[in-house]
Amino acid sequence: MTDTTPDRPVTATPPDPFAPATLGPLSLRNRVVKAATFEGVVPEALVTDELVEFHRRPAAGGVGMTTVAYLAVSPEGRTHAECIWLRPEAVPGLARLADVVHAEGAKVSAQIGHAGPVANAKSNRATALAPSRSFNPVSMKVTRAVTDDDITRITLDYQRGARLVAEAGFDAIEIHLAHNYLLSSFLSPKFNKRTDRWGGSLENRARFARQVVRAVREAVGDGLAVTAKVSLDDGVPGGFRLPESAEFSRMLEEDGCLDALELTGGSSLANPMYLFRGDAPREDFAATLPPLQRFGFKLIAGKMMPAYPFEEAYFLGKARQVRDAVDMPLILLGGINTRATIERAMAEGFQFVAMGRALLREPDLLARMQSGDQLEGNCIHCNRCMPSIYSGSRCVLDHPEPIVVPAAHTIR
Repeated sequence: MTDTTPDRPVTATPPDPFAPATLGPLSLRNRVVKAATFEGVVPEALVTDELVEFHRRPAAGGVGMTTVAYLAVSPEGRTHAECIWLRPEAVPGLARLADVVHAEGAKVSAQIGHAGPVANAKSNRATALAPSRSFNPVSMKVTRAVTDDDITRITLDYQRGARLVAEAGFDAIEIHLAHNYLLSSFLSPKFNKRTDRWGGSLENRARFARQVVRAVREAVGDGLAVTAKVSLDDGVPGGFRLPESAEFSRMLEEDGCLDALELTGGSSLANPMYLFRGDAPREDFAATLPPLQRFGFKLIAGKMMPAYPFEEAYFLGKARQVRDAVDMPLILLGGINTRATIERAMAEGFQFVAMGRALLREPDLLARMQSGDQLEGNCIHCNRCMPSIYSGSRCVLDHPEPIVVPAAHTIR
């Protein structure tokens, strides 16, 4: 899917992406953020040595900040049971992770959220929540429509979770408002069929997300940077898309609670490949499933996981429309694989870039780009890293088997 949006005039003196930069109260050593990419290495829903090492590598490799994904604010808000949820027991491990990242010279951010309809109710042993009652293909169960009491409780869960992240010594919080997780599903006309004050107009559909963003900022004050991940386009018919996403971004800017927006797209529930682009690893995903589910998946895989051609900075065209709508700092995500693309993003008025797959394959890529030794990442966008979340996220071309932290390097 090629974006034909005309190029935006370049900034006369774009910032050096490898020079120190300010993000809210933070001073980052450069303008590159390791994007939140699900790690799949916390079987007990608590920090492990593997998770610490997962984030130490890109920190040592030169990123300005790395993002831990995904920290649920409520037990039923986990994507599945093997997912960290924010409670006092999680704080010591998160503090250890923060210390290790800081020792490498980088900052660390926590992506917090509630999975909503994306949650696997069977794995969590808790009914999945959604704006409206609907069938959940992830767990093959029906979601429950969120009540006003749920909204009050979940908002407080975000606030409590944010305080725990601050207690653990993290530098920033990224609020997940994308990919049809709970707050994103409220934004989407496809999933939000409500007729009360939480549905209908964009102002109503955005109310829950804005309430949560305010609550998180109140919880942490000015001590942490607070950003939000916002979908430009769900990539599904009837979903959240431009120009509403630009208008929602304006609302968030007017609220004055965020230090930056990270712009993304796609639906974890209905069209994950819209986020990733490149090859659709249907066979690899099918191999992770039990036989009966594997058969069913193969029947719908083509529709659920369509392939989109990869191109550098594939969200740039849509992101320009948000850039034109707001003055706040923006983080460009999606297909950032070369030094030239990073510099182009700066020239077009984006303050930061977020990199995912390129750093998954080469955690030290940024240091080599900065030195000039390497100008392009080696990621081929086969997306076979996607199914590896079930055994430890990694580039399976370089690491066919799960990466194990040697006993001699165990971090205590």
